[in-house]
Amino acid sequence: MVRCAIANDYPVARVAGVMIANLAAEREVSTSNVFLVTGDRTVLVDAGNDFGVVEAVREHVDDIDALVLTHTHPDHVGEAPAVVDAFDVDVWGFDADHHHVDHAVADGDVVRLGDHDYEALHTPGHKDDHLCFYGAKPEILFAGDLVFANGGFGRTDLEEGDRATLVESIADVLETVPETLAELHAGHGPSVTDGPYEHIEAASRMAKTRR
Repeated sequence: MVRCAIANDYPVARVAGVMIANLAAEREVSTSNVFLVTGDRTVLVDAGNDFGVVEAVREHVDDIDALVLTHTHPDHVGEAPAVVDAFDVDVWGFDADHHHVDHAVADGDVVRLGDHDYEALHTPGHKDDHLCFYGAKPEILFAGDLVFANGGFGRTDLEEGDRATLVESIADVLETVPETLAELHAGHGPSVTDGPYEHIEAASRMAKTRR
């Protein structure tokens, strides 16, 4: 059985010195989670959709340095233009040919989020341009829509979705992150701060067996 410590309030991070806030927490609209990571390089991880992300950002900080995308489904990028207009920032994502993306982030690239470096992990299966971001020093994973709390995993019935590829991507993440992973911040639902590695393992099992 996996445990879930729900982290929906500000800040959601539990690692000392790391400040991560889910700006979309408890919003009753069709949006992804949006994580504000403050520090040396204050960034948004995903932009969300239809909830006033710019105003939400300004409740916490005056400015941000970048917008980093896990992938380009509409619920994750709907407010990207508003973020770019308000803060005059570039957008980082896997596919630089996408109209929302200014700079390509390849598998293995290092991206600064807050005060720490995160390795970009190309994790297709939900969408071809999907990325996860793993910070080794804080032991934090931004999982996008690859995996969720309690063994949930990303849909594979949408365009570019493929279950076998998703299973491989989850396996790659399990090989990359340690069992001591401190936090899992997913694209939907609660963050996990109590045994998050177990939740990824559960997602791997579910993705292999659930039709």
